Amino acid sequence: MDDPFDAGAGSLLRQPKAVWATAGASVVAFMGIGLVDPILPSIAQGLDATASQVSLLFTSYFLITAIAMLVTGFVSSRIGGKKTLLLGLALVVVFAGLAGTSNSVAELVGFRAGWGLGNALFVSTALAVIVGAAAGGSAAAILLYESALGLGMACGPLLGALLGDASWRYPFFGTAFLMAVGFLCITAFLKEQPRPARKTSLLDPIKALGHGGLASAAVSAFFYNYTFFTVLAFTPFVLNMTPYKSGAVFFAWGVLLAVFSVVVAPRMQERFGSLKVLGGSLVLLAVDVLVLGYGNHTAAIVCTILSGAFIGVNNTVYTELALGVSDAPRPVASAGYNFVRWFAAAAAPFFAPKIEEWTDIHIPFVVAAVTAVLGAVVVVVRRKSLTLPHSRTRSSGGTPIAEEPEPRNATEDSVTVSAN
Repeated sequence: MDDPFDAGAGSLLRQPKAVWATAGASVVAFMGIGLVDPILPSIAQGLDATASQVSLLFTSYFLITAIAMLVTGFVSSRIGGKKTLLLGLALVVVFAGLAGTSNSVAELVGFRAGWGLGNALFVSTALAVIVGAAAGGSAAAILLYESALGLGMACGPLLGALLGDASWRYPFFGTAFLMAVGFLCITAFLKEQPRPARKTSLLDPIKALGHGGLASAAVSAFFYNYTFFTVLAFTPFVLNMTPYKSGAVFFAWGVLLAVFSVVVAPRMQERFGSLKVLGGSLVLLAVDVLVLGYGNHTAAIVCTILSGAFIGVNNTVYTELALGVSDAPRPVASAGYNFVRWFAAAAAPFFAPKIEEWTDIHIPFVVAAVTAVLGAVVVVVRRKSLTLPHSRTRSSGGTPIAEEPEPRNATEDSVTVSAN
């Protein structure tokens, strides 16, 4: 596999303004996922809510995101990439701003749901737009997008901590402001993208899941995402730190996620093969969350940060599998895959604190470890389905990734990914 940095080294930083505008807005969009992490205890205190109630901020966000996966392709194939981006940004600006005005946890959960819809419309279209507008080919474009994802996941908790130390409301207002800036930049610098020759139906992503390989990748990712979002949504209550300290922990977590996603994972795939890397990383993540749940406070901090490395590797490999394992158009395959896995992102924040209430603080991490192992079991049992049979492939660390014919336009066959 070619080194992703070599592929776009000459032109990676020499991109049109439209690319930088979209990539910059993508950073802020991904910041919104982890933004509330360091302020969850503050929100619970400020709104007199329990941990399980506040965790619904993630549940409502990702439940709507999952359902919206069936809608984003339908919308973008009809109104175009630029208008879809702007619609998503506008919704985030409105609902993030409203979230900052909430007077009850129910209002805040509802506004996060609207935020999730806007974020789904934006991030599911952003990479397709970047691929269409970037200089240096799709390798450079995907590298830019992955870098934006990692930077956003790292900086979200940091911004939440810096603004949330004064008030839990300020991070929401800050996000609304930054997304408004992104809206203006995309309006000014991004030209309208060509629409695909064929419009996407609402059922196309569901039909794509009829492929055994794509369904296997989606089911494995479903189990993995439960583990991922147990760490992201439940750990802040276990750490029980000030916003600054919690933000620093999750910033370090995000840095590891970014580095291992963009730099380490491709090299590991090159050496060991994608399926071995994914299975091994899932098992190591299971061990990590068990130690997180049963260790002392220092061990919990270290394991929270370390989980970012495994999560970064998993995100990269799962994305490649979802995009290359079936013969469905990549945006449709990605939408079906994300439709399944985001339901786990909605379930984990709801069930983890409930499980604690029913048992004790350790058991949510036991469940998270079991789901990570189940994800690895699916990879092992379905390994033949997860290896491409196509003859036109390029090596991606042992797992072939389909090479599709040149697209008729940039939007039609571009990759569509949602927050890995």
